[in-house]
Amino acid sequence: MKIGILQTGHSPEDLFGPFGDYDGMFRDMLAGHGFEFQTWAVVDGIFPESATEADGWIITGSKHGAYEPHAWIPPLEDLVREINAAKRPLAGICFGHQIIAQALGGKVEKYSGGWAVGQVTYEQDGKALTLNAWHQDQVVERPEGARILGGNEFCENGILAYGDHIISWQPHPEFPNGFVGGLIEKRGRGVVPDALLEDAATKLETPNDNLQIATFLAEFMKKERT
Repeated sequence: MKIGILQTGHSPEDLFGPFGDYDGMFRDMLAGHGFEFQTWAVVDGIFPESATEADGWIITGSKHGAYEPHAWIPPLEDLVREINAAKRPLAGICFGHQIIAQALGGKVEKYSGGWAVGQVTYEQDGKALTLNAWHQDQVVERPEGARILGGNEFCENGILAYGDHIISWQPHPEFPNGFVGGLIEKRGRGVVPDALLEDAATKLETPNDNLQIATFLAEFMKKERT
């Protein structure tokens, strides 16, 4: 099965060496499940010709806002709608979560409640999941037909599903704890409140549930659909 990675941002240059770029994190996350991967750096204007160029799709995170006036965002929204119409499996993470919702009629904005940074607990299907987050933007209005699979008090629309072929997470199950530690030092200072960064730094040695989501996502991509 071929997974197309729609890359909407790049890892900070000073973290690229130890952790790689965002598309590589998804390749690592899903390693061992028999997938073939191809990346299209849509953030750089590189797009697939159609939704049929991959059997399933992933949209990565980004430093950009889904509502920002970048030239690559409208064609990405068109591609999301094409993938949805074709009923190809699609997963979105953070920015990917937001752009899917926006493309399908929802609303994304900077959340008045502030930032979520580092390990956060979400409920998915009645089970607690600890995943790394790094966001201020949120889906504040769900598209018609979107179902909440999980979330928390801070982020109600934390995990959304559409039909049986689209799922999206606001947190980052592809981020290892060490990468979050790098973000705290390289990207967070002066942007995210110090108290949030300091709290997140205390949890860098705490296990997360990335592996559980990796297994869930692999099964989601492979499952038979009518």
